[in-house]
Amino acid sequence: MTVVLSHTTIDCHDAYTLSEWWKRVLDYSDLPDDPNAPGHEECMILDPGTGHRLLFIEVPDAELPAKRIHLDVRPRERTRDEEVDWLLAQGATEVADHRGIHGPGTGWVTLADPEGNQFCVLRSPAELDG
Repeated sequence: MTVVLSHTTIDCHDAYTLSEWWKRVLDYSDLPDDPNAPGHEECMILDPGTGHRLLFIEVPDAELPAKRIHLDVRPRERTRDEEVDWLLAQGATEVADHRGIHGPGTGWVTLADPEGNQFCVLRSPAELDG
């Protein structure tokens, strides 16, 4: 079993302005059911042809971290928690646990690969629909 790439996340200071810039450069668009607006702390844009998504997330730090881009993945067949357990058994390490951050059944877990590159494990499509 494997995960599927959900989107690429970019840490930034102004999510809306940066997403608008990349939208013009890449000819991406807002998600039809979730348009971006000034002041949004998270802005996602979409390639209408391929479905690739970029998510811009504001971070409060005055200095942005050296690793500003990371992958977000979704389990193909397992739940988020089962996938986290499996990835830990494969050698990933837990960086931060954000499960339940927006209420029961929400959130993600930040892990790092064996070289320290961070990625987030999101809920599976079945968990989102359930």
